Amino acid sequence: MENKKFWILITIISISGFSQGMLLPLISVIFESDGIPSTLNGLNAVGLYIGILLISPFMEYPLRKFGYKPAILVGGLTVITALTLFPLWKSFWFWFCLRLLIGIGDHSLHFATQTWITSQSEEAKRGKNISLYGLFFGIGFAVGPMLTPLIKINESFPFILSSFLCLCAWIFVFFIQNDFPQQTIEINTFKETIKRFSRTMKYAWVAFLPPLAYGFLESSLNSSFPIYGLRIGMGVVHISFLLTSFAIGAIVFQLPLGILSDKYGRRKILIIILFVGFFCFLTASLFEDFLPIICLLLFLAGMNVGSTFSLGVSYMTDLVPTNLLPTGNLLCGIAFSIGSLTGPYLGGLFIQFFKEFSYFLFISSILFILSLILFFFGKQGLAKTH
Repeated sequence: MENKKFWILITIISISGFSQGMLLPLISVIFESDGIPSTLNGLNAVGLYIGILLISPFMEYPLRKFGYKPAILVGGLTVITALTLFPLWKSFWFWFCLRLLIGIGDHSLHFATQTWITSQSEEAKRGKNISLYGLFFGIGFAVGPMLTPLIKINESFPFILSSFLCLCAWIFVFFIQNDFPQQTIEINTFKETIKRFSRTMKYAWVAFLPPLAYGFLESSLNSSFPIYGLRIGMGVVHISFLLTSFAIGAIVFQLPLGILSDKYGRRKILIIILFVGFFCFLTASLFEDFLPIICLLLFLAGMNVGSTFSLGVSYMTDLVPTNLLPTGNLLCGIAFSIGSLTGPYLGGLFIQFFKEFSYFLFISSILFILSLILFFFGKQGLAKTH
């Protein structure tokens, strides 16, 4: 993949991460100050993931018919329009619909850019390129919340600034040439769609587990862990600091792990990082009264399991034929969304019904089970050789 195209796509993804990272705390703070119940606040937040799931079955056909560039342009325009509309009418359900639109637009962006990068990257550099993709999205997502204090100037200002930044990045897409996925399969009948999904699952079902686990882990940590932390006597500042430690760890080690996966293989690296993540969370459950130790352990956990999504995508690319890459990328996005939707609920259930156990044990158990599944069931030969 040529450098200019690659870095334009990476820029688009970083701005997408920025807008997502901004919206989560920004709208939560606005609703909280307006007295909206926390349950409704949480419901509004999942609008983005519902949007992703709703649009997923309908995205592959237009991508194959019109190419990557139109999918990115339409997705970007949807996000920009939705961000611009937020200040016009402050209503719970209107904002829910706008977040739904942002989920649709963002998924179109991610699906197209992710498929474009995975299909055109050399195999020896695929892990590195997808890690850069994850790295820049993560940086954007981490910077986004910094716009929240701008509501003190004006409540509409963060939305306007974010839409302007998205517009600036979106314009660059016009300077790259359109391209199409490999066209060797029938895509316009429901029967063929089901067959395509079934074939991709047969080849790479194990590769969809890391993106699902990452969505689960990220959403559960950000929504359930604060509840658990408050219940065991942690302060809000301490909880925020711990979550930031995990996020920074996830960002700084994306690229090294991607390069290592190119050299030693995706499956081996995934098994190692999942097991290290399991050990970090297990150890954290023993040191809940020692904040510096938990902070270090969450940083180390982030360094490892923070790359499970990007490595899962690279692993999927190794397993499926080139003509099924769009389907594989689509299923990675669906798996991540399912994980993101179920994480807060299952995490809340664990905290409610297993009060005598540490929340960190819940996370460590999931990572351990996943590492075992990859160890025992991830050995299938590459589909490209079939």
